[in-house]
Amino acid sequence: MNKPDDVKIVRTTPAFDCGGRCPLKLHVKNGEIIRVEGDDTADPDGQYRTCIRCRAVRKYVHHPERLRYPLKRSGPKGSGQFERISWDEAYDTIVHKLKEVKEKFGNRAIFYAEGGGYIASLHTPVTAYPRLLNAFGGFSTSYGNISSEGAVWAAQVSYGYGQVFVGHSRDDLMNSKLILLWGWDPARMISGTNSLWWLIKAKENGTKIIVVDPRFSESAVALADQWIPIIPGTDTAMMSAMAYVMIKEGLHDQAFLDKYTYGFDKYKEYIMGDEDGTPKTPQWAEAICGVKSAAIEQLAREYAATKPAALMDCQGPARSAMGEQYNRAAITLTSMTGNVGRHGGSACGGLMGIPYGHMFRMPAIPPGKNPAEPRGKSLRGNFNLNDRLVARVHVNKIFDAILKGTAGGYPFDVKFAMFANCNFLNQTGNSNKSAKAMQREDLFTVVPELWLTATARYADIVLPVTSFAERTDLTRPWPSGLYLTHMNKAVDPPGECKDDILIAEELADRLGITGFKREEILPLFLEGMPHMKDAVAEHDDLDEKFLRLFTGLAQDLQENITDYKKFKETSIQRIELDEPYVAFKAQIDDIEGNPFATPSGKIELYSDQVAEWNNPKCPAVAKYVPTWENRDDPLAEKYPLQLITPHPANRTHSEFYKIEWLSEAVPHKMWINPKDAEPRGLKTGDSVLVFNDRGTVAINAWVTKRIIPGVIAIPEGAWYAPDENGVDRGACVNTLTKDAYSEGGASALKTALVQVEKEEGGDA
Repeated sequence: MNKPDDVKIVRTTPAFDCGGRCPLKLHVKNGEIIRVEGDDTADPDGQYRTCIRCRAVRKYVHHPERLRYPLKRSGPKGSGQFERISWDEAYDTIVHKLKEVKEKFGNRAIFYAEGGGYIASLHTPVTAYPRLLNAFGGFSTSYGNISSEGAVWAAQVSYGYGQVFVGHSRDDLMNSKLILLWGWDPARMISGTNSLWWLIKAKENGTKIIVVDPRFSESAVALADQWIPIIPGTDTAMMSAMAYVMIKEGLHDQAFLDKYTYGFDKYKEYIMGDEDGTPKTPQWAEAICGVKSAAIEQLAREYAATKPAALMDCQGPARSAMGEQYNRAAITLTSMTGNVGRHGGSACGGLMGIPYGHMFRMPAIPPGKNPAEPRGKSLRGNFNLNDRLVARVHVNKIFDAILKGTAGGYPFDVKFAMFANCNFLNQTGNSNKSAKAMQREDLFTVVPELWLTATARYADIVLPVTSFAERTDLTRPWPSGLYLTHMNKAVDPPGECKDDILIAEELADRLGITGFKREEILPLFLEGMPHMKDAVAEHDDLDEKFLRLFTGLAQDLQENITDYKKFKETSIQRIELDEPYVAFKAQIDDIEGNPFATPSGKIELYSDQVAEWNNPKCPAVAKYVPTWENRDDPLAEKYPLQLITPHPANRTHSEFYKIEWLSEAVPHKMWINPKDAEPRGLKTGDSVLVFNDRGTVAINAWVTKRIIPGVIAIPEGAWYAPDENGVDRGACVNTLTKDAYSEGGASALKTALVQVEKEEGGDA
């Protein structure tokens, strides 16, 4: 199709936290994106298809509610009342407060938190603001990942510290004879741009797909040969019963266990009841998880007998009060069936990442390098989370720490807070408590943002930042993309928006920090990479110099980028592998030469390190440990429904919330089973109140048999918006969740009890 002469096409990629970095073709006319196309490669298997979110990015980039100028709060915190100010006034105010807090309270009173809203190589908060605050004398911060900390803990306990690449490239699904999607809904949450494509191809190739989930999800609709509904929080009980069947009937791969694993005998003692007198039979599990014992037996036999088989455990059930036990149980099952390190198998561990083009969000300042943090315990590699609290606060306890400080047992008293790259008030548990913390009069808060989000509404200063379409950068997909992408600037930023790195540099100037700017640190990089000097010198633009340098640092790619000009023009470097990538294949092929990074050198189904912790809620083998706020909790008499918080199809967490197209395509609604709706007098479209002791949200109901009785689902990410009566009219699900975490560090956002009532005057 020919384009008009006045339309230019810019190839680029976004950097949203959905797991994809979709190659895009933006059609730009008169400085505005007028059309969006996806990847146009001719190879259907190598094409990275974009979803509805990226199809709507022109509405995102040019939305009238985008922030355009610095803002200063002019009303009560949370009121959303702001006045426009100049950048000079914004900078002067921030610098004054930073110096004042440092002088009066020390650097530990300066708190910084960041998330994964935008991750790239250069223009990103991850490298900008932590460096700035560290150069200013240090800062306090959080540890952990809202999405996957329990899964990270489980993978590192089982496979070794640093082992987070526990996935296979998605094309390896074609080698599977059986795929178990356990709590994984890639049709909604993406988890790699091409995940659904390869699952559909595997199904067409004859692979049987079984979905285990409390909901008949979109992925189940598209893929499932069988749906096994399960009560939330009980996955480990069902997995334990599957292990019982395998052991009882001799279906497990003992030779694999003997050679590659450590501690299976300890696990067997638990499963067979030798440890506690309770055999973990399918009948035992049925009473807990609601899955018929015959179905558990059949699944156990089928999974053990089908070679190879891929158990895809992902992170959904891992975001619960016992999340890490779920991932460890999945790792144990895939080891018992000999599927680790095998084509068509899986390693489990929730993350599904591969070491090609992958990146994890993390502060740019590693533990031990921040002068404001106490020295001592490492944040990762020491599995007793209590040791981490010496320096940092868990991500799901940020606002509790701000509210209570050292008097509440936390390691610092926050007086200055900066939140970047995440709508934290909205995306962590117990939003009402978070709002209360943000309303502290002695707390000064800065938020760099594109939107006046729920978090930004409570800020004292809001700084407008650029979107991906207004930046030139490098990005990488996660968890499964075999490519690297070049983000090309397509349009100029609106108003006075600035890149995060420029904001940090300009603040550094006013704080008297030297040696911080890009032009000052580039020579230091080149001293360590003299072979890149000529390549960098070819570019006049400073950003281009850095991006060319970063391509030379991409050592995790199979081949470094040699033709940078072509890479920039096409916006994508595809990685060709001789065969699908398989996690831990090197270890399974040669365990003596390539041991696992664990104390035993093997997959640790029993951990001596965890045993030393002596925490019954975090045992040394994977066990079913009942959660708080489950169906048997006495609180269920008052709040009888379990709440789960799946990813939405129309948002990336809270991103895209304002885009009308996407709200129309996938309305925000509560799923409820007819057996729960009928006694409450509810029908589809009714406005209902969902509530517990933490808060109340108003939302429309969708009555459907696609969710099991006793459970409701509200997708995460809608923006917190309490009315004058405290009812959250935005229906942010975290108004209802708890600001707690599991013993392994999982943010427990899928463990909550609620009640549902029809709202007065809420007829459809």
